Amino acid sequence: MRIFALFNLKPGVDEAAYTEWAKTVDLPTANGLPSIDSFRLFKTTGLLGSEAKPPYGHIEVIDVADMDQFGRDVATEAMQAVAAAFNEMVDVTFITTAEITA
Repeated sequence: MRIFALFNLKPGVDEAAYTEWAKTVDLPTANGLPSIDSFRLFKTTGLLGSEAKPPYGHIEVIDVADMDQFGRDVATEAMQAVAAAFNEMVDVTFITTAEITA
């Protein structure tokens, strides 16, 4: 399962402070979960072929190896604290996906 988290920082949240938190707390914690194959964070830089601002400032790409284990992982006290801090800083939409292959 691949999950995309599309989000913007809430008004008043400092970009540098968020980035530091993501690098030191969010990324290492999530990447240490047994259910996660990969957890990556991207800052959007533009819209291809347009001068318009992207609708989202950040995108997380979460590759989940085991959704049952993921449910157990995110229910832990440590992940609940990370999720609470994340939700204080961002307005997020999580999108679950299934890959289509040829």
